[in-house]
Amino acid sequence: MNKFIILILMGFTMVAQANGKFQDYQVGGSLYEGYFVAAKPNAPLVILVHDWDGLTDYEVKRAGMLADAGYSVFAADLFGKGIRPKEVTDKKQHTGELYKDRAKMRSLLSAAVDKAKSLTGGAPKVVAIGYCFGGAAVLEMARAGMDMQGFVTFHGGLSTPEGQDYSKTKAPVLVFHGTADTAITMNDFASLANELEAANVAHEMISYGGAPHAFTVFGGDRYHERADQQSWKRLMSFLQEL
Repeated sequence: MNKFIILILMGFTMVAQANGKFQDYQVGGSLYEGYFVAAKPNAPLVILVHDWDGLTDYEVKRAGMLADAGYSVFAADLFGKGIRPKEVTDKKQHTGELYKDRAKMRSLLSAAVDKAKSLTGGAPKVVAIGYCFGGAAVLEMARAGMDMQGFVTFHGGLSTPEGQDYSKTKAPVLVFHGTADTAITMNDFASLANELEAANVAHEMISYGGAPHAFTVFGGDRYHERADQQSWKRLMSFLQEL
């Protein structure tokens, strides 16, 4: 299997796995806190980055699942150390600031990749994966032309900001979406498909009937077991194909 870094963006209070460790790093003079867990030395590396809850137990749990599958994982932090918003207004504020400042969003994502590479002692290949807000960030990375092996989004934001496109995208895009998602609609899903096709970007887009927004969030009232399990299974096979 090829060695690579996967960047995942998702969303809950952080409890490390047995061999996991929280990692401080700086971006633009501000302190951020990621999470790193290694399956074994020289294992393929996965980077997770949170949704609008900030880096929480959800990312740590997903990191553990990926470690169990043989990957090492770095979970990125886009909000800053200790910033884990609880109220919807705060979540909207922090994500909104990054949606308005795409340059800052890109710099934070690049810094997370750099930190991950420093932890692995090399420059492995990179795949970016995101959930919800993180999915939107992953597509930002794709449009920025970041040098990765693939881009994966789970129930993420799919719209393209004015003035951007996928002409610089260098790797396949994999999209998992709930047909019952009322926050990001099937019209958004179709628009992205058209953009990727027009830019000649290799892509695979899968929708799950009955699955709402945030269908992978364990214990949530919108959790959809079938869609979560099937999308995870496809993620595993996608990684093995790279």
